[in-house]
Order: sequence, then C-alpha cells, then structure tokens
Amino acid sequence: MAGNDTALQAATDQINRAGAEKMLRPTIAGFFDEATYTVSYVVHDPVSCEAAIIDSVLDYEAAAGRTSYGSADRIIEYVTSNNLKVTWLIETHAHADHISAAPYLQEKLGGKLAIGAEIVRVQEVFGKLFNAGTDFERDGSQFDHLFTDGETFKLGEIEGIALHVPGHTPADMAFIIGDAAFVGDTIFMPDFGTARADFPGGDARQLFQSIRRLLSLPDDARLFLCHDYKAPGRDEYAWETTVGQQRTENVHVKDGVSEDEFVEMRTSRDKTLAMPTLIMPSVQVNIRGGRLPEPEENGVSYIKIPVNAV
Repeated sequence: MAGNDTALQAATDQINRAGAEKMLRPTIAGFFDEATYTVSYVVHDPVSCEAAIIDSVLDYEAAAGRTSYGSADRIIEYVTSNNLKVTWLIETHAHADHISAAPYLQEKLGGKLAIGAEIVRVQEVFGKLFNAGTDFERDGSQFDHLFTDGETFKLGEIEGIALHVPGHTPADMAFIIGDAAFVGDTIFMPDFGTARADFPGGDARQLFQSIRRLLSLPDDARLFLCHDYKAPGRDEYAWETTVGQQRTENVHVKDGVSEDEFVEMRTSRDKTLAMPTLIMPSVQVNIRGGRLPEPEENGVSYIKIPVNAV
C-alpha cells in the first residue's frame, strides 16, 4: 500500500530511520486512568527535552458533575521533574469516554493544542445534537492547530508525522513520532480487537481501511493504544504492541480477515454495545477543545443531555 500512499511511505521511511538511529527514537511514559480505561502519554526527545502530551484525562464525577485534576497533575509532576518543555498537546480524536485535560495542562505547561482537521465535521454533527447555538464555532478554532494527513512536525530532532485514520470517528488521527505510533481508538490490544464504528460519522468499512493502512507500516513499529479493557483471560492492563503482532494476532483484523468479514463482525458487535457512560459530557466538552460550555447567567456551566436523540 505504501507505494501508492505518499504519507504512509513518509511514515514508513521515518520509522526505518528511527530504527537505525537510536537518537531518533522518543522516550515514552504512559499514564493509565483505570476509571476510563484511558492511557495518556508524555513523549519527548531525550536530547532537547521537547515533549508532547497525547490524550490527557480530566477527572470527572458524573453523579456530582464535578471535575478534578489528579490524573493531569500526575503528568505535570512527570514533566516538571524531568525538566521537559511541552510543545504539543495532542488529541487523537474527540473522545467519547473521557474529558480532555488539555486546557488545564496548557495553562500549567504551555504548548499548542492540536487535533485532526476533520474535527470540523464532528463539531457540526454534535453541535446540532447538543443544540449548541450560533455562538459555538464549528471551524476548529478552539484548537491552536489542525493536523492534516501527511503533515510533519518535530519534537527536537525527532521526526513526527500525522496520518488520518477515520472510521471510529471522522476525525481520528494517528501520530507517528520516531518509531512509535500513537493510534488512538482505531485498534486495541490483539486479544481485544478494534474500536467501535457506530458513533455519528463512524464507518466500519472506513475503519478497516484505516487499520490496514496502519498495519502497512514496518512490522517492528511500536503501537501505543489509547485504551485497554483487559480481554478475558488477561490479568494485567496493557497498551503497547507492534504492527507485526497486530497483523498475526488481532482477533478482529489480523492478516487474512477480509473487509466484508470485518464490516459484518463490527456492525453486528456494535449493535450490542451500550453507549459510553461519559459520552454526553465528554463529546460536549471535547469538541470545544476540552473547555466547558460557557457559564450561564448564574456563573455555572451546564452539560446538556439530549433525551431520546441518540
């Protein structure tokens, strides 16, 4: 596939360079939030100490409607104790299962807040669902930067490239930094399979194509996942795998599984799944770049829950 896909070829070349040169590989720390089964990452260049924070979590108690910062503060402690300079706060997509802590981290640590350019499609769909009104901009302006497919960036001297991998949502991106790919919700550990594709704008066929695109990267490329739910029979949470392992072992999409077989499986499976517990607050906040809706006249922000609309 890479021969006909210039962005994928560029990512492949980058991974190969990093494989041959240790200084082009990032240092990676994962922070697991068991309440939402989410993994956040701090990725940095060990020479320049330039860092990116990927898919951060704001603690949210749904019953009380209260936010707190324990998960984010763990990241701040790691960044400050290692004297890192945060240049990017990256979201792989507008998450439906946790609220982003990016604005809080940006206030404390700096850096540009970024997401894929197709966030505008997600904003349009959910802006209507939540009746967000004309004051809610649907142009991605809540973010400092919108990544496009094949766009390159750097952490110090370590190369990065963004790949558009829609299907779970229209805006999903994978970010390859050195030899490591941060793939969001496209794929899970091999024994658990793949992400759902039934959210508004999701598409199982598109998801299959995006996953196969990622699995066209070199076999030794490291994949870092946004979630783990501990597949039956496994006692420990895990969030790192490789392209080669996924191609041979993934229970949904390993080599030999056809696109039609995947679409039939994914569509049938998605019909059995309940909506994520935090989907209403999460999407409503995350399409705003992790910021709460504007306070009303009494100074309080409110999360809307559309009734019988999803």
